[in-house]
Parts: sequence; structure tokens; C-alpha cells
Amino acid sequence: MRNFVKNFIFVFIFLFLVAAVLGYVKAGKDKSPETVSISKMVEEINANQVKTVIIKGDTLSLQLKDEKAKLQEVLKEQNGTFGEIVRNYNVSSSSLSQLSVEVKNDSSWKFWLGNLLPILLPLIIFILFFYFMTRGVQGMNSKAMGFGQSNPRQTNPDDKNKKTFADVAGAKEAKQELVEVVDFLKDPKKFTEMGAKIPKGVLLVGTPGTGKTLLAKAVAGEANVPFFNMSGSEFVEMFVGVGASRVRDLFSKAKKDAPAIVFIDEIDAVGRRRGAGMGGGHDEREQTLNQILVEMDGFDPNLGVIVVAATNRPDVLDPALLRPGRFDRRVTLDLPDIKDREEILGIHAKNKPMEADVSLRKVAERTPGFSGADLANLLNEAAILAVRRDKKKVSEFDILESIEKVLLGPERKNRVISDHEKKMTAYHEAGHAIVGHFMPHCDPVRKVSVISRGSAGGYTLKMPTEDKYYHTLAQFRDELAMMLGGYVVEKTLFGENMLSTGPSSDLKNATQVAQNMVTRYGMSPLGTRTFGDHPENVFLGGGMPEQKDYSEKTAEAIDKEVSSFLAEAEKRAKEVVDSHRPQLEAMVKELMEKETIEQDDIQRVLGPRQ
Repeated sequence: MRNFVKNFIFVFIFLFLVAAVLGYVKAGKDKSPETVSISKMVEEINANQVKTVIIKGDTLSLQLKDEKAKLQEVLKEQNGTFGEIVRNYNVSSSSLSQLSVEVKNDSSWKFWLGNLLPILLPLIIFILFFYFMTRGVQGMNSKAMGFGQSNPRQTNPDDKNKKTFADVAGAKEAKQELVEVVDFLKDPKKFTEMGAKIPKGVLLVGTPGTGKTLLAKAVAGEANVPFFNMSGSEFVEMFVGVGASRVRDLFSKAKKDAPAIVFIDEIDAVGRRRGAGMGGGHDEREQTLNQILVEMDGFDPNLGVIVVAATNRPDVLDPALLRPGRFDRRVTLDLPDIKDREEILGIHAKNKPMEADVSLRKVAERTPGFSGADLANLLNEAAILAVRRDKKKVSEFDILESIEKVLLGPERKNRVISDHEKKMTAYHEAGHAIVGHFMPHCDPVRKVSVISRGSAGGYTLKMPTEDKYYHTLAQFRDELAMMLGGYVVEKTLFGENMLSTGPSSDLKNATQVAQNMVTRYGMSPLGTRTFGDHPENVFLGGGMPEQKDYSEKTAEAIDKEVSSFLAEAEKRAKEVVDSHRPQLEAMVKELMEKETIEQDDIQRVLGPRQ
């Protein structure tokens, strides 16, 4: 209502001014004088028709004796006078004697504008130029003065879009750890009466996409306190000291709004171990880290400001950050299990129209290793796919196809291949499927297709029925045999001279698995030890060569054991292919006709698993 009244007044004043201007213009047009020539004026004066002559600058205004006649206007020469005009035109003395002549100074806006504009225009231009220059300098000064300010993204308790624990599916243990933080922010008195001190800092650790930022927002939403969010990279600038200044400013703002939560995302950007030989000893990153350490040490335990940080690289953080009194509580967020994935899918499916037969449990079974962000992206891809197909609701087929798109890439149905290559692809994928189907410790084969996706000419999709956290030797041996199933079929049916480049990726993956079995998992006769230091997720670069802690003689023995595992897998795969040749041919025929077959058709063609 307030905005309506303000807008009504503004529109009324605007229309009033427009009406006034138009009325003034119209009235001016009605009273505008008639311009006549000098000879016409002389003729009217001689005829005693002119009552008054008003001289105003270079203009002569004639008022006739006829009151109904319009006012007339005559323009004379710039330096000429009225007396010279009447003399030059021989106006009679009797006519002049009956004429009233008035002289007025020209005070119109045209007169003053013509006299003052040459003086005022350069002055106005200079003033405007000086104003804009001063304004630009002030803007630069204000930016310079604000260079050390933090400018965090802040979420207030009254925000309509705030998150709570109800928006976080799964992560039950992590939420239980953070409930104490919420209770302290809501009612710190019961902790202080017991002599307990809540942790000043909580470090959220987990792989990308597991919901660290979402969980931190949920803590602030549950506690109903302000939430200050900044990324670790936002502190670091090329000028030394700016990051430390922003840290001070951030914590100062949080203290003013206490109780509050300060969230630093990707803290490893500024919290890496000092003295590691990267960036020197006094660079901007280390100054920023030092200021964070000082601010966390300076907190009063009852102040009500808690620092929550997130990282997926806790191994590179400085030990001073992790000591008691700073980030002394670590909350680990693992990848969701099958039950958690089903709950996460349910949350992300709320705003999407789903068909009644969609089974989120089935989707959860096919997405082991997916994070919460991956599952959100999966349902978004399914919704996009449904729109592309002009559907009103998302079907289970759209979701399952989106899983393959996320894992392998989009289908390349328009890729033109010859019948021979298509047949080779069908035999190759059928080899994977039949070996995996009849190996007792392999995961069930869910789908086989000869349609190209990404760089793969075809694919065989296998998924476990439940989450696995350990792998046994028997499972590795069966998986190796399945990996080599396509290679064995090509080698057996087409001959060694017709082997293609198709199995190259399978051979690479099988070799890597066999090497890990020997060097990392102790599953070979070489002894109960590991061979080599295998750095994982090295911070600089994608990885580093392993550090050899064994002799060349041992390296030769490792090569023999790796080759032994691969040879055994090839032998077992060949036995399965030879003993189930009719089923192999039936699956190839099915693939050539349908191009893609699902789990039910695989069971029908190959029969029950042994």
C-alpha cells in the first residue's frame, strides 16, 4: 500500500506538469504576435491604424487601434533605430504625432542567454569535468579503502531459503556430531554450568559433492543464527597483508552478530602446511593462515562464534589448525550408502513430476559411489531428457538412461559403423556379459549395449545389489576374468591376427587391478607386505610416480605375479566362453537386433546364474 501511494503521487505530479506545459504552449500559440514587414508598418502608421509602438531591442511591437486585431511584430536592423526608419520611409509628422512610442529594455531569456552563454558554457563544462574526475577518484579511494574488507555472503535467521537438517538426507553420524554445536548456539548456559567447552572449530571432511557446505548451512538454520560464508581462495590476493585484513574483518563482523557461524569453504587454499617449500616463508597465504590461527585462539569460549570449515584434503592442512583449541573436532562425510542415496533421491525428486512406477530404490542400486551432488545432477539430467522427449513426467527409463550418460557420456546413435565392426562389438560385449554372468563372485550384469557412448564402442554395465566396502581375492579373480572376456572372445572367434584395438582399455584396467593385488593388497605369494609407496590425491599435479622400496629382483618377481594373475584370468574366461558357446551366439543375435538388452532379457538369454 505504501508503494502504491508513492507511485500514485509520482504519476499525479508528472501528469500535472505535462498538462501545465501543454497549456502554456497552447496559450502561447494563441497569443503569439503576427510578424509583418517594415513597409507594412509604415503603411499602417500613415493610415493612422497604429495606436502604440513598443521598442524592445531589435523588435518593434505594434498595437493597432482595432482592439480585435492581433499584436504585430516587426524586426528591424540590429543597429538601426525607429527614428531612422520613419525618416527613411518619409512618415508624415501628423501620423507620428498621433502615435504613442514606448521603449523597453529586453529582459527575455533569449537576451540573457545570448549574453551569458559565452561565459557560462566553458565554466559549466569545466565544473562537470572536475566533478566526474573527483567522483572517479573517490570511487577508487573507496575501493582502495575497502580492499581489506571481507564481504562475506551472509544468511540471516529470517531468510526464507535457509537450510535445516531436514534438507540433508543421510549423514546421520555427521548430523549427530553437529547437534551439540546447535544446542550450544541455542542454549550455551547448560554447557557452561557443566564446565564443558564447545569446540571452537569444526572441520568437515569428505569427497567433493558429499554435502559439506549444505550441512554447515543446516547447522546455522537449525540454530537460527547468522551464517557467514567465504571460500578460502577469497582471502588470498597478490598483495601481502590483504588476506589477513579480510580475516580480521570477517571475524569482527561475526563477533558483532554473535552467536553466529563462520564457514570457510575449501580451507586448504590458505591452510596448507607451512614450510613445505612452496611459496616461501612469508607469502600472502601463510600470513592469512597465521591470522586465522590468531583469531581462533582469541575467541572467548562463551562468545558464541563457531568456525566451520570444509575440505577434501585434510592431509595437507597445517598441524596448527588441527590441534585442540582450534579445529579440534573432525566430522567425516562419507559417500552415501544405498539407503542414504534413496533418501537423497527423494529430496531432489520433490520438485520434479515423476511417474508412479519410478522406483528410487532401483535407481539407488545402480548408483554406487555417487555423491549427493552426483545424484542431484542425475535427476536434473533425467528431467532435461524428459523435456527433450516432450514428456509431462520423468519416467524410470529417463533416469536409468541418465545414469549411463553421467557414467559414460551421451549415446552416439548417429555414428556410422560397418556391419563387421558392429558384429565385433556385439561379440566383445557379449563376452564380458557371459563371463560376468557365470562368475559367481561378479556383480550382476544389468545392461549390455553396442551403441557407442563417449569413447567406448559399446558397454557392459554391472552393478552390485548392495554397497561393498571390501573386496576379496575371489572377487578380484572373477572381475579380472570378466574384464578379459571381450579380449578372449575376439581372440578365440576371429583369431589372433584379427585382434582389434577394442580391448585396449580392458587390458589396461585389468593390468592395474592385478598390480594392485600384488603391490598393495598382499594377495600374491610374494609375502604379507606392500611394494612401493602409492601416493593418493597428490595436491600438486594429478599424481606422482610411486617411490620404489624394493630391489630390481623383486620388481621382476612382481611382474611375474601380475602376468600370472592375468594369464589365469584369461584361462578362466576362455573356459566360460567355450562351455557356453550357444548362449554367446544367442546374445550376439539379440544385440544385433535390439542393440541394447536389459537385465531381464539377459537372464532370459543366458539362463540362471550358477
